[in-house]
Amino acid sequence: MSRRAATLVFASVLILVLGMVGAFIPVPYVALRPGPTTDTLGQLGKTPLIQITGAKTYPTQGHLNFVTVAYQGGPGNRIDLFTALRGWLDPDVAIVPEEAIFPKNVPTKKVEQENTEEMASSQESATAAALHELHMPTTTDVVVDSVQQGLPAAGKLKPGDQIVAIDDKKIKQVPDVSGIISGHKAGDTVKFAIKRGGKDSALDIGTVASPDKAAAGKPVVGVVLREKFQFPINVKISVGDVGGPSAGLMFSLGIYDKLTPLEITGSRFIAGTGTITPEGQVGPIGGIQQKMVAARDAGATIFLTPTQNCADAVASDPKGLRLVRVDTMHGALAALDAIRTGHGAIPACPAK
Repeated sequence: MSRRAATLVFASVLILVLGMVGAFIPVPYVALRPGPTTDTLGQLGKTPLIQITGAKTYPTQGHLNFVTVAYQGGPGNRIDLFTALRGWLDPDVAIVPEEAIFPKNVPTKKVEQENTEEMASSQESATAAALHELHMPTTTDVVVDSVQQGLPAAGKLKPGDQIVAIDDKKIKQVPDVSGIISGHKAGDTVKFAIKRGGKDSALDIGTVASPDKAAAGKPVVGVVLREKFQFPINVKISVGDVGGPSAGLMFSLGIYDKLTPLEITGSRFIAGTGTITPEGQVGPIGGIQQKMVAARDAGATIFLTPTQNCADAVASDPKGLRLVRVDTMHGALAALDAIRTGHGAIPACPAK
């Protein structure tokens, strides 16, 4: 073999080896794949996914499935270049930058904790939306979620405290608090009436100028608040390790279906996604393409799609899956009624 031929052989082998090694180099991307899909009308193991006490419930038929996205990769467990390239070629997989799922400088455990908290919040909002649609009365308490150390509320307010009134003005929702405090000047003292452990207390808490640049100069006491619902019935939702807020719409429909004698599915296999507010507004979610694949593969024929996700949903062209556009829980119920009875408009995601 000539020296030139030997050099070419050596170079080719070297390139091949480097290519093979390079294919297994970790890269900062995450692979999103179709995840499990679960029937809100069904069971998790031997336990009904939605359990309701304190009100009459009715038998249900069909499916109202929420869908999930499974991910591979992330800090400390990155996918390799070969996996990323293979995912880019698979229409059912999305390869996204790592920061899209795990923001920089935020520990993975914190991201997972936030997803768990969002799931719990979505369940509460779904219950509120379903009861709102059923005209069942609910009340809302404003409670302390956390207290910022180094600010006036530290050592006075505690997580779980209910804010009953401020400056003798009754508090009904979180904006009421900021509205009253913003009427003061930094350095003023604010009078809080709270309920802690079932007992009423009065506290005087000072204000300081906000350390947040976005709210520089505004008076604050240093507390994060949330709204806690008081329902006339007890609703428990069991989903295992699933996190995030995107199952809210399907939870609300599942609760509604169990509380009404009318079977809203018409025995059909319906899946969907979307966040939900206590008033029943449906919001967009991520991973719509992967969720539709999961729904179709599970047997769904109808997919409830948030309006803001319609463009991406239509672009993926899910064969065998009818996309029904939804903006509200009320609209979703109206669409399901039209599908079941054959009467009325059925809003669809617009074609490209």
